[in-house]
Amino acid sequence: MKVAAIQMVSTPRVDENFAVARSLIAQAAAAGAELVALPEYFCLMGERDADKLDIAEPLADTLIPGTNSTPMQHVLSEAAREHGIWLIGGTLPIREPGSDKVFNTTLVYGPDGARVARYDKVHLFCFDDGQRRYDEAATLRPGKQPVAFDLTDRSGQAWRVGLSICYDLRFPELFRQLGAQQPLDLIVLPAAFTDTTGRAHWELLLRARAVENLCHVLAPAQGGLHENGRRTFGHALAVGPWGEVLACKQEDGSGVVLAELSKARQAQVRSQLPALTHRVF
Repeated sequence: MKVAAIQMVSTPRVDENFAVARSLIAQAAAAGAELVALPEYFCLMGERDADKLDIAEPLADTLIPGTNSTPMQHVLSEAAREHGIWLIGGTLPIREPGSDKVFNTTLVYGPDGARVARYDKVHLFCFDDGQRRYDEAATLRPGKQPVAFDLTDRSGQAWRVGLSICYDLRFPELFRQLGAQQPLDLIVLPAAFTDTTGRAHWELLLRARAVENLCHVLAPAQGGLHENGRRTFGHALAVGPWGEVLACKQEDGSGVVLAELSKARQAQVRSQLPALTHRVF
């Protein structure tokens, strides 16, 4: 199955970000991608963390969202339907009644435009090195449940896909839980890693999650200097089940990373090194 990880340098302007996202989705689909994944915060990198509260939407009450109260979800649904792809919609701020905070939510849409999965980011990023400080818990609510979904590609092969977001990458127990009932074939991780943490840990952790779970990993990313002064690491990439990097965007800026994932290769790796069957805990 051909997949695409999209890299962006999102701005404080939602309409501009969606225009870039739609163009990159179309580019990926034209190149043959069946599954396309957007990065975390693709819709907005605001001047302030609280800016996301101003654009938050409720979760659409139908699987195919309308335009009135959920315009961002509608655009994602329409893009998936227009191109006949599985679309991992980066993250959107999703509002719930009774809270002044929002969920950082990945929504997945199938080729018919219907929503097939929702995952709310469980682990909220916190970092302070004396120069840069981030605390997502100031504006976000943590999710509670791991989420995986099933898809069938155009060749008829079934894929079990686990969802995660950025800081989740540092918690291997989440991925073990995702694959507890059925081994994962693909982990998708939309991210906006800081330049500091990304240089040290991004590729290392992504390859580790692939090796531990003997599965593919797809990681769309924010990559570059944003108008709010934040620099994100980028390097959107795809990793194979042996931990090999299949494709990576080395430069800052928007773009599409394409990779061909192989269930046959994954089966070979799992046969040669049946570590998943040797687990004790």
